[in-house]
Amino acid sequence: MTTHATDPFADWLRLREPADAAARAGDLVDRLRVRLPAGRPLVVHDLGSGTGSMARWLAPRLPGPQHWVLYDRDAGLLARAGARPPVAADGSPVTIRTRRCDITRLTDADLADADLVTASALLDMLTAEEIDRIVAACVGAGRPVLFTLSVVGRVTLAPAYPLDAAVAAAFDAHQRRTVDDRTLLGPDAAAACAAAFPRHGVPVTVRSSPWRLGPEQGELIAEWFTGWLDAAVEQDPTLADRATEYGRRRLAEAAAGELTVTVGHDDLLAGVE
Repeated sequence: MTTHATDPFADWLRLREPADAAARAGDLVDRLRVRLPAGRPLVVHDLGSGTGSMARWLAPRLPGPQHWVLYDRDAGLLARAGARPPVAADGSPVTIRTRRCDITRLTDADLADADLVTASALLDMLTAEEIDRIVAACVGAGRPVLFTLSVVGRVTLAPAYPLDAAVAAAFDAHQRRTVDDRTLLGPDAAAACAAAFPRHGVPVTVRSSPWRLGPEQGELIAEWFTGWLDAAVEQDPTLADRATEYGRRRLAEAAAGELTVTVGHDDLLAGVE
């Protein structure tokens, strides 16, 4: 049996996977399914795959044998993904190959054998130029694209507190920060990607796919909230004094099952009329 050392990011991906699965727009898969080839194994290239949650969600919704190529920069995450292959909708086998690389440098030649290109919770970590390059590679390969769970800067907590809006604004600014000369798009990425495909003459459909978290997701709410607040305070240190009590109250509410959170995302399907 393969074992892996504790990895906080992998643990975060594990914790959020059920919420991701519940949020993704299933009707886009219905539209996509009829456009995929039949009579041979389906080839799917998944960008920024992490531990493989997109494959575990989508493969059971697609029929027939499948071969997934999973891309990530983290070898540890890829090892976890490769150890957990899903099964297709009709019970057919699903094989996995992993590729450790920088997805922002992919070309249409890298995607040439794909029938479908996917990604999940990826776009907000990219720059405008990187999104344009990925879109150009997908368009050049002539493949349908399904990008899911791109954050869009809409967060609602209930009950509401006056500090919510300031923290949300600081978090969004943190997502748009410049890192190593890369200015991230953060919550603007989904719209930028949705605009990029039509510039190449490729149609796009966008669906809202929010997390709707309640008392049964208290552990996820606490982890999400802690990261959300920490990033906001890092971006705007003037929030620090008020954030201590605010964070304590919010985490107590989460533990008591008294906090609900909606985190907005968009899903995007390109190349399918």
